[in-house]
Formats: sequence, C-alpha cells, structure tokens
Amino acid sequence: MSAVWRASRAAVKRRRLQTFVIGLVVLCSTTTILLGLGLLTAASAPFDKAFAQQRGAHTVASFDLAKASSAELAQTARRPGVAAASGPFGQAVLEMPKDWLWMSAGSLTVVGRAEPDGPVDRIHLLEGRWATAPGEIVVNWPVAGTPGPGRLGTQLKARGAPTLTVVGFATSMSKSAGAWVSPEQMAALHPAAAQMLYRFTDASTEGQLRTDLTTATAELPAGSLTTAQSYLTLKRTFSAQVDAYLPFMTLFGVLGLLVSILIVGNVVSGAVVSGYRHIGVLKSLGFTPNQVVAVYLTMVFVPAVIGCALGTLIGNAVVGPILWVAFSGVETGSASIAISWWPSVLCLVGIPALVVLAALIPAVRAHRLSAAQAITAGSAPRTGRGLRIQRRLSGTRLPRAVSLGLGQPFARPGRSLLTMAAIVLGVTTVTLTTGLTSTMVAYGNAGKGDGAVRIDVQAGSPTKGGTAPKLNDRQIEARLRSLPGADQVTARALTKVSLARSTQTVFANFYRGDSQDLASEIVKGHWPTGAGEAVAGPAFLNQYGLSVGDQITIQLNGRQAPVTIVGELMEGNARALDSNWQTLTRLDPTTDAAEYTVRLAHGADVQSYIKAVKAAGPALRSAPRRSDSTATTTVVSFASVFTVLLTVVAALGVFNTVLLNIRERRRDLGMLKSIGMTPRQVMVMTVSSVAVLGLVGGLLGIPLGIAAHRLVVDHVGVISFPESMKQVWHLPQLAALVLAGVTIAILGALIPARSAARLTIATVLHNE
Repeated sequence: MSAVWRASRAAVKRRRLQTFVIGLVVLCSTTTILLGLGLLTAASAPFDKAFAQQRGAHTVASFDLAKASSAELAQTARRPGVAAASGPFGQAVLEMPKDWLWMSAGSLTVVGRAEPDGPVDRIHLLEGRWATAPGEIVVNWPVAGTPGPGRLGTQLKARGAPTLTVVGFATSMSKSAGAWVSPEQMAALHPAAAQMLYRFTDASTEGQLRTDLTTATAELPAGSLTTAQSYLTLKRTFSAQVDAYLPFMTLFGVLGLLVSILIVGNVVSGAVVSGYRHIGVLKSLGFTPNQVVAVYLTMVFVPAVIGCALGTLIGNAVVGPILWVAFSGVETGSASIAISWWPSVLCLVGIPALVVLAALIPAVRAHRLSAAQAITAGSAPRTGRGLRIQRRLSGTRLPRAVSLGLGQPFARPGRSLLTMAAIVLGVTTVTLTTGLTSTMVAYGNAGKGDGAVRIDVQAGSPTKGGTAPKLNDRQIEARLRSLPGADQVTARALTKVSLARSTQTVFANFYRGDSQDLASEIVKGHWPTGAGEAVAGPAFLNQYGLSVGDQITIQLNGRQAPVTIVGELMEGNARALDSNWQTLTRLDPTTDAAEYTVRLAHGADVQSYIKAVKAAGPALRSAPRRSDSTATTTVVSFASVFTVLLTVVAALGVFNTVLLNIRERRRDLGMLKSIGMTPRQVMVMTVSSVAVLGLVGGLLGIPLGIAAHRLVVDHVGVISFPESMKQVWHLPQLAALVLAGVTIAILGALIPARSAARLTIATVLHNE
C-alpha cells in the first residue's frame, strides 16, 4: 500500500494545476449544494423537532360550554384514533390595552391550566414560574430567547377583568394560548369556552386531521365545537417566510448538482485519459491493474476531500446569515434555527464518492490495457471526423486558425458535449439571476415610483418629562397635514383580532386617510373602500385557505364583524390582514391610530419637516422611511453568489477541456508551428475551438433560464408578483445573454491557450 500512496502523492505533485482544478470544482459544488440543502431542511426540521419535544397538539379545539359539559369533553379523549389528550381547560378572551409588555393591543386568549406539563402540549417555561394562585398570569413569549430582565411582576389590566401579575414567560409550539392562569383564576373569569388538546394516531394530512376530530367529537351535541386549529397550519406559518426563498434555492441547488456532475465527471475523466501514459509506466514497473486503479483514484480523491471539506466550512458559514434573514420576525417559539447536521455529512461523504465514481469508469477501462497500449493511448495522432470537418472549413473564407479551431470539438464529441452542457447550465444560471434581479428590483421599488420621500411618525410615545401627549388622534393627523411640505397622510391602527373558527389571534391593520400608495400594492381585486372589506397577502390567504371574494369573521372587544376579502396584496405578513377605518369603527370606535405615514411634496425639505413634527408634539417621533428591501437584497445577493460559483465551475470545465486537448495535440501544435503558425494564431485557434461551444450553449441556456425564472416567481409563497414584474426580458438584454456562454468559454480557455501559444517546437520534440 505504501507504493500506491507514494505513486499517488507523486502524481498529485506532478499535476498541481489539474489537482487544483479538481479541488476548486469540488469546493464550489459543495458550497452550492450545502447552501441549498441546508436552507431546505431549516424550513421544517426545527419546527418538527421542537414540536415533538413538547408533545405538541395535532389539533387545538375549543368548545362552547353552554352546549357541551366538561365531563362530555373529557370523554372525547377515549374515542378511536385519539392517541393522547389534555383538557378540558377553561378558556377566555381578554381585551388588552395598548402597549402591554410592548405587544400590540387587542384580543388575548387565556387558558386555565394547573401545570405546564401533560400528555399533550408540554409548555416550555422560559423565565419565572408557573401561575398557581389567583391574580397570576404566565404570558406566551413567541420569539426566540427570553423577554429580558425587568418584565416579571408587570401588572396587566384587561378590560373588564381583574389585575393580573406576570409571574412567568413560556412558549408553546402548539400556540394553544396567548397566556395561562391557574384554574381558580380562570373560574373567576367565568369562561364560556373550554379547550381540548389532541394527538391522533394518524395526523399526516389536513383531511386526516378533520376526520380524526370528527370521530373524536361525534358524540358531542351539535354545534359544540367552535374552533379547531391544525398543527399543519402552524407549520406552514413557521416556514411561510423561508418558503419564499425555497423555490430559487432549490432550483439553484439542482443546477449546482447538475453542473457538479458534469464538470467533476469531465475533469476527472479527462485527467484519467491524459494519464494513460503514466498508467502504462506504472504497469511496466510491476504495478498490478488493481494497484494502478487505486493510484489514480487516490490521486483524485485527495483534492476532492480537501475541496469538499473547505466547501462545507464555507457553506456552513454563509448559511447562518441567510437563515437569520429568512426567519426574522417569525414566531419560532422554542425551535432552534440552525442548519441540520446531515447536509454536511451528505456532502462530505457523497461528493468525494461522486468524484471517485467519475474516475472509476475510465480508470477501469485503462485497467484492461497492456503497458504498451496504455503508454501510446494518449499520444497517438488522431484522425476522423474532426480532421474531415477541418478540411471542409479550410475551403471557406474563414482564417485558417479559426477553421482549424472550429473543427476541434468534433474530434472529441463526448468531451465537447459535456463541456457544452456545463456552459448551458452556466448560461441558464446567469439568465435566471438576471431575471430575478430585475423582478426583485421592481418589487423593491413598488409604490416608490413617484420618487417622493415618506416619513413615519409614531404617536403616543412617552416624553422625557413623562407628560402625556397633548394632541389626540384626529388632531395629530390634522397637524401633520398642515405642516409645510406635507402632501398625503395615512393613519394606521394596529391591533390583534380573533378569527372565527380559529384559536389563533392575528394582527389587523386599519388605515385612514390617503391610501394611494397602499392601493398600488394590490395585484388582484381592489383596496378596501367600504366597511367590512379587507385585503391580505398570499401567505395569509394560503395559510387559511382563502381567496379573493371569501368571507371571514373577526372579533375584537366582544364584537364581531363579517369581513370580505376584496383584494390580494403583493406581499403581506402570514399573520396579518389590512382593512379600513370603517371596519374598525364597527369593532371598537375608541381605538386610536398609533402610526402615521406622511408623503412629502416634491422638493420638500426632509429635516425641516422632521423638526416641525417634533415641535408640534413632544410625544411624536418621526424618521424617514428606509427605501431598502431586505427580501430584494437577500434574493439578489444569494442568486449572485450562486451565479458566481456556478459560472466559475463552468469556466473550469472549459479550462480542463482545453488543457486536455492541448496535451493530446502537442505533436500537432509542434507541426503547425514548424510550418509557420504564430503564437497569436495558436491562441485564436484554441479560443475558437470553445467559442462555438459557448455560442451554442448560450442559445440553449437562455430559454431554459427564462423558463426557470418563470417557475421561481410563480411559486414564491409570500409574494404575488404582478405580470409587469415577470415580463423583464428585452431584446438588448437577451442579446447580451447570448454572449454569456461565449464569455464563459473564452474565460476558461485563455490560460491554456496562452500556454499553447508559448509552447516551443523544441519542447514538443523533446517530449516525443
């Protein structure tokens, strides 16, 4: 084995450039694949793990205690299909004031539980202790980490309810409640509903969950079940934002995998072919055929392992910031957002194995050759269709160097096809990235086409002296409109409302005033113009199975209002809908706006307006709205990184092909130089041999890239792009993309072409 290792090490040292190419190709491929796999697993794996650890409820159901007793509800735990159940727990809805614990005002679902543990929905206590006595409450903290010091002991005063002291913070992956109190405290709240938590033996689909719940509640009085929440809905909410990145991440991962297979196979197979003479020498020295194969596999395995290890490290370093952006603002609960271990292991094991497999096929073929045949296999002059095509092209008006170069791809058609396939995928990637960039830039500029500056004004913030704001809601809006430079003013109230037939609360934005900017974000339907109308983003609509024209019922402060979805926003929070002030008046006419957006007139001085706002009300805080878009920046950056990686890999494939062709045709190059071919003509001939592959690759890759772009933008779950943002292709742009394949081919061919141009006749004769 030591002889095999010494021979392999010598081969690695002798072929430093080719070893470097293999290592770099594997590095780029590993990074690309790891990013795609890592982000793909992060979409659901953290939720599944945390949900399993907490024995999360497959269904959280609420029942009307006026129609079904607690004893009848307890009997449902023993129905067929129920694997485990907890409850019944008393449930009430409290209406919280503005800015309680820095959270939005509105409905808060409170459940009475004696302890956080149980067979279903084991609540994870983050800080403090559990509520065990009247007057105590544990608040659900839905985001990662803890609330921080100083919040325990906070006094909460809900409308029509006794004062409750916060004694702890906890989180539930089942989202079974917004807060928990002791059973004694719940009895004092006189709950009209009770909660049951179920785990079923089969909970794989929404249809199965509905069937299981129907079976479990079949013996209850009709109409006793009021709401039911599926854990699959929670899972979709958890991954709703990261799902926006999955279509193009998955597509880039597939492209990266295909390019890796083509280039690694091409590089390694070419390395084996160019090493036939070395194999013959080894056989003549007494190496067995199996030892020869082992030498060559080890020679390519070493740089593959090094490149794979470095690519894994880079991929793990890059995936962290992307995960942070993808899950920002998502209620992750106790889920730990991190890349799983298995993508790294898969890359570390699978990609070197792929390299070895690509090398094994030609190595086994060389294994059957005798020493004499192996020595002469790579250096014998080649004849055939390549030479015939070169002769035909010599009769055209093309320069002789160009005609010779154009005929070279036909001498090695298999190698040329692999190289062209890599160029096609490279051009596909460039085209896809160009389209995505244009679409995302247009998306980021939506509503800003007028170029006007917008100022966000927060109302109701405490002043340094602790005095209350002197202006009420309507006075603030009027004052903002009257200040010099103001053009339009939009007021917004934010609250939490309950949805009928759902145990979750959602955010509701209610707007008043000028809504031209908001209406510009509608892609289907129209902006709410009357009471009882609302719009939402695609993530919200998909999560609750709604579409434009459907009706839902929202609840706030004990009042209900039917709301019709009259439009779909281009983008929106998965847990938020937008409506107008008329709808808010039906639910709670006392609610005030908390934020105002002011669009300044063209030419207005921004700093002067901000100073005027501060002078108008000490409790008002204003700042210019940031014009950047995190989604746009993330998608464009991510796509650009993938494009650079895959373009480098494709160019390296061309580099390897040209390098192999030059090594195989050293005798021909020496003969051409001996009859007067200049170094410049050698470079032209070499570059021409791959330029035609680049041109054909560009023509084939552009339609594939356009199709991939359409596939991605049509399947982004949280953004609904209008058709104007999808039609981003223009003739000059397409003409430039055609040259992308030629550029990739030329970049890959330049270095070996210069090497061929510098090759002297004496060097060739010496090698022969």
